[in-house]
Amino acid sequence: MSRTSTMRLVALWSAFVVVHVVTAITGWLYPSQPMGDVVLVYEPWSAAALSGGEIVGVTETWVYPQLALVPMLIAKIMSTPLIAVLGASEAYLIAWAALVTVLDTIAFAVLVGRAPSRPRRVAAWFWVAALLLLGPIAMYRIDAITVPIAVIGGLWLTRRPAVAAVLLAIGAWIKIWPGALLLGAIVAVRTRMRVMLTAAAVSACIVVVLFLVGADGEIFGFLTEQTGRGLQIEAVAATPFLWLAMTGAARIEYSFDILTFQISAQGADAVSAVLTPLMGLVVIGVTVVGALKATRGATFARLFPPLALTLVAALIVLNKVGSPQFQTWLIAPVVLWLVLDRTRAAVPAAIVLGLCALTCLVYPLTYDALLRAELLPVVILTLRNILLIVALVVGVRAVVRVPAPRPTTHRE
Repeated sequence: MSRTSTMRLVALWSAFVVVHVVTAITGWLYPSQPMGDVVLVYEPWSAAALSGGEIVGVTETWVYPQLALVPMLIAKIMSTPLIAVLGASEAYLIAWAALVTVLDTIAFAVLVGRAPSRPRRVAAWFWVAALLLLGPIAMYRIDAITVPIAVIGGLWLTRRPAVAAVLLAIGAWIKIWPGALLLGAIVAVRTRMRVMLTAAAVSACIVVVLFLVGADGEIFGFLTEQTGRGLQIEAVAATPFLWLAMTGAARIEYSFDILTFQISAQGADAVSAVLTPLMGLVVIGVTVVGALKATRGATFARLFPPLALTLVAALIVLNKVGSPQFQTWLIAPVVLWLVLDRTRAAVPAAIVLGLCALTCLVYPLTYDALLRAELLPVVILTLRNILLIVALVVGVRAVVRVPAPRPTTHRE
């Protein structure tokens, strides 16, 4: 490897380390408790499970798929030697940050290798920049565990399709969104049957294990638990209601059942009720278009990246929840797009970086003011949500424009 290549690699890894350290530290410095979920819910859930108490997803309905508990338990075990010195909460936070960093390190190593090509270097710099701009929310949420899993799974889809399918299926059983990449892979990759059957086998094994440990009635609780949620204030569809809240025509209320702030206003429940079916229709429509492109000969490199990004963007834009960590979902598809088709990925990459920066400005930096429906955070959040819609439109446009070299034949 040349001296220039070595220096580039050193610069990449140095930036990776610095950004992870900065991101971890800002969790302690920023307002609005950006580490709150980790210390207030992940640690108690894992502590209860290890001490013989309730096991979320097994003995009680849970908002996450059951494998989400695994990294929480690992972090709890990792924190044990530090508890005597730092206390349970601080020890768990450090362990969680370390766990996320280790997983990111593995994925980053897979991405850059020993002598990364220019597309892989660009993708690596994009990932580092996205983490820095998004801030501590990129690390201190369960979603952070799934990003490196999705990156590795996406990178291995053509070379190790079975292993990639295992990783993406596991990711989906931690947080549902990697299932969008799995769906995109089944459409776009030539070894789709192997990917589909492997993912189905992994899911079947997980369901069997959950049934054996007594989760029977709670196995799919993470799906039913979402149905009763209202419209969260950061959701794209909640944007008009936030402007109404500034005039007093809508209210921001806290839900103690699901620990989040929701919109209370005339019409909000109706909007919330229609979002999930609409999301399903959009996902089906995008998948059908992608499948048609695939059957007509579209290449994996051209079809999969925009298809994956579009499916993930649909899960965010049409979601009744608008949690800031959802922006991490967009990182993996753009990393893969930059690796496979760098030129066409430039605009989506810029959009996602903008989304990360705007999201950090909303949460945690101006979140308290947002809860009071003040003008500045409402404007920032509105711009963020408009940009999310733009990301979805850009993705749809890219999928539609994927070349299909084998046109369908018409009978006379």
